[in-house]
Order: sequence, then C-alpha cells, then structure tokens
Amino acid sequence: MKSKLTISEFRNRLKTHSKIGSPNFKSNLFGIFAMFGDDVSKTFYGLFDDSAFNLTMNSTISPPLYAIKGKYRNTNSTLSINYTIETNSKFLLLYLKFLPVFLLFGINLFFLLVEKNAPIEVYISFNLFVIFMIFFSRWDMKRRKKNMERKFIEIFEIIQ
Repeated sequence: MKSKLTISEFRNRLKTHSKIGSPNFKSNLFGIFAMFGDDVSKTFYGLFDDSAFNLTMNSTISPPLYAIKGKYRNTNSTLSINYTIETNSKFLLLYLKFLPVFLLFGINLFFLLVEKNAPIEVYISFNLFVIFMIFFSRWDMKRRKKNMERKFIEIFEIIQ
C-alpha cells in the first residue's frame, strides 16, 4: 500500500495519534488497570520506531481484539506501507466466539436435566437470547476489525 504522506509526516501522525505502550498489555488480564487514569484522546495505542509499528485501538471500556502490525519505508519518493491486521489475543478471540455456543448447550442441558418441568417459553426465550449473543459477538468482531482498519487508512491517508 502507498500513502500520500511523506515519511516525516507519517512519523508525526504516529506520534500525535498514538499513545505509547505495549499493545499486548491492553489485551491481557492486566489491561483492566489501564482504565484508571488512562488517556483515550488518542486513537491508537502501541509501539513504533523508524521503520515498523504495532498499533491497537486505544479504549478503556472494551479490550482491543486486533492489532495492526506493519513496516513502512520510503521508496522512489513515495511512502510504502505493508501492514497486516492480526488478533491481539487468540484466547480472548476464541472466548468471544465460542462462549455463546457453550452457553447454548449448557443452558439446554440444565433445563433438560434439572428443570424438567420448565415451560416451553423459558426454553424459547433463553435459546433466542443465546442465539442473539452468538450472532452479535461475530458481528461485533467484524465491525471492530473493519472500524480499526478504516481509521488507520483515514488517518495515515493510505491509498491502495
């Protein structure tokens, strides 16, 4: 990918739009401590140097699921950027994908084994809620990834 910016403008935007810190810190269990007194005025959170970057979204409410990792260099007076969007925490991603499915089986097993005389409305309401959670979690993960890439492309003026 290429950018309309020069390499110095790209580095300046990295500095102004990124809070410096390890992207893995925000996505692990200790990331909950970042919510106390954390500055969320900057869009990204991560590390960068003169040729590479590793950024994630700067959020205190929800842990970031994805990280943008890449390298940039100046070739033929244009800035070329090679980046990929990877999962920040594979465990968190698997947890968000498969927890609702396990809940669906667990709740139905509970109603079948323990609450044998439960009315059908209870089965239907719990199953509909869990099915909604399954679709919402998948949709939310795709939305977060797309939103992060859109902001990255917009801020750093990347053209395909």
